[in-house]
Amino acid sequence: MKTKAKEIKKIVKEGYAKVAAQNVSCCSSGSCCGSANQAKDISKAVGYGEDEMNAVPEGANLGLGCGNPVAIASLKEGEVVLDLGSGAGFDAFLASPRVGPAGRVIGVDMTPEMIEKARKNAKKGNYANVEFRLGEIEKLPVEDNSIDVIISNCVINLSPEKQKVFEEAFRVLKPGGRLMVSDLVLVKDLPDSVKQSVEAYIGCLAGAVMKDEYIRFIKNAGFRDIRIISQSGYPVDAMVQDKDIINIANSVVSIKIHAVRS
Repeated sequence: MKTKAKEIKKIVKEGYAKVAAQNVSCCSSGSCCGSANQAKDISKAVGYGEDEMNAVPEGANLGLGCGNPVAIASLKEGEVVLDLGSGAGFDAFLASPRVGPAGRVIGVDMTPEMIEKARKNAKKGNYANVEFRLGEIEKLPVEDNSIDVIISNCVINLSPEKQKVFEEAFRVLKPGGRLMVSDLVLVKDLPDSVKQSVEAYIGCLAGAVMKDEYIRFIKNAGFRDIRIISQSGYPVDAMVQDKDIINIANSVVSIKIHAVRS
């Protein structure tokens, strides 16, 4: 399992390094595709408004999300927010004004190229209350009981060790802290060919698990008040180009989940 997990992380890291370097919205079998316009189209389809997309520095929105976790997070002035898999900083930057100068936003990503890109975007946009840390979401570079709200957007499904991710989320949240996640889950199993597809991993599909299993990971980590806020279809064809993957689009749904640390 450890060897397989390392291989998956290597695939994901290399894929997203290309996304960061070429400023595109997807990667397909080693050759990048997409554009800034496609990134906006995907973001609009999963719940972001024009005002939100225009509020962040150019290059921060790569169209990699499957929902808008900030919109449901009910962020308050002075809160400390942690963004798991922060990419180029899109959601972190949207969270920044909501928590204000007394608050703080921390983004964690395992891809050095993404961290570099996010830090440049933060400097460009003068986000004084936002910082980005290099690290894995299965082993967060964050102190115990230090976070008020965790957000994550289409990232946890990429992890081959989802249980560890939620256990780490539980560890770093303060008692009563909130978990607000947008992610892709399955309502029907995927064919083996898709599960083994590199493109499917980069497109957030191959690592997805059944919805009930995903909820069980959260519950087993110790969270309470676990609720699915919404569930909707996801434009798989906008993220990946492989016909076999597009054909299983009705197996995949985007969900927004709320949970509270006990």
